[in-house]
Amino acid sequence: MLISAPQDRIMDREPEELQFLGIFGVYREAYKIIFSWRKIFTQITLSLILPLTFIFLAHIEISELLFAKILHNELALDYTRTGSPTYNKLSDHISSEWATLWLFKATYFFFLLILSLLSTSAVVYTTASIYTAKELSFKKIMSVVPNVWKRLMITFSWSFLIIFVYNIMAVLIFISWAFLIGNSKFGVAILFLLMILYLSGIVYISIVWHLASVVSVLEDVYGIQAMIKSKALIKGKMGVAIAIFLKLNLSFIVIQVVFEMLVVQGEQLGMGNRVGYGILCFLLLLSLILFGLVVQTVIYFVCKSYHHESINKSSLSDHLEVYHGEYVPLKGKDVQLEQFYV
Repeated sequence: MLISAPQDRIMDREPEELQFLGIFGVYREAYKIIFSWRKIFTQITLSLILPLTFIFLAHIEISELLFAKILHNELALDYTRTGSPTYNKLSDHISSEWATLWLFKATYFFFLLILSLLSTSAVVYTTASIYTAKELSFKKIMSVVPNVWKRLMITFSWSFLIIFVYNIMAVLIFISWAFLIGNSKFGVAILFLLMILYLSGIVYISIVWHLASVVSVLEDVYGIQAMIKSKALIKGKMGVAIAIFLKLNLSFIVIQVVFEMLVVQGEQLGMGNRVGYGILCFLLLLSLILFGLVVQTVIYFVCKSYHHESINKSSLSDHLEVYHGEYVPLKGKDVQLEQFYV
């Protein structure tokens, strides 16, 4: 079943107008998209974002239980005579439990990555299709997603590599600080400055990566090329992007902390209250993930507009079509970039 564009078409404003959207303008645009196309986004949410949310929260609960059991056995081991049968048995149990915990973590991260990339593919493709005012069906979206996912995986791999190298360099710098400067008043000031620079770098890389995910879906570049393109696009709208990124991530952290305090560690509240808080956190996180994915797609169009690049909607629509089940990315030569000045 195809779903036609509503009468009050979303993102039907002139391209040059998008560049003037601020933080709340981006939020409002994302809300309008989700609300006007709530049926298709509900289907995406139930099929992809709901299991993503579930495994994230379930991971917190299960990890807490497994780790608590390990700590209990390690405490008992401290009060057991070394070399005794009980000691050996406890030691074997602890080794087995650590192996179980790490296997669970690896399985969790695998499914988290897969569902995250699939959700991003579906939401970005859907939002871009709404932008072109083309007809949509859930079946069509899900047929495109597996092919888009491959491109996103390459972009994610490059992002992961960049963050890994960045963290290795940061560790070396902090080790150098410890040996060369140390814990003096001047050293503390330097450490504070280094922490600010480190966190600023992490935020910047994360913003570039999120926008690169959209670029990977909508254009013919992915991987490091998508990161480079994203870096160029974000210039001029960095303040808006940083503010939105921090607000969304702060909301995510608050939901996670509340879940840990009131659900995972909330035995004193009673089972009924814990279940209620768990459902509330689940629904809030579910909505936040969907909203965040739509927001990052809107930011892409805002950045394109800011740089006076207007993608011809008919070309974008053509290349978002599915041909014999194969996703056709938007090629650079097919993107008609028009320069407009206000």
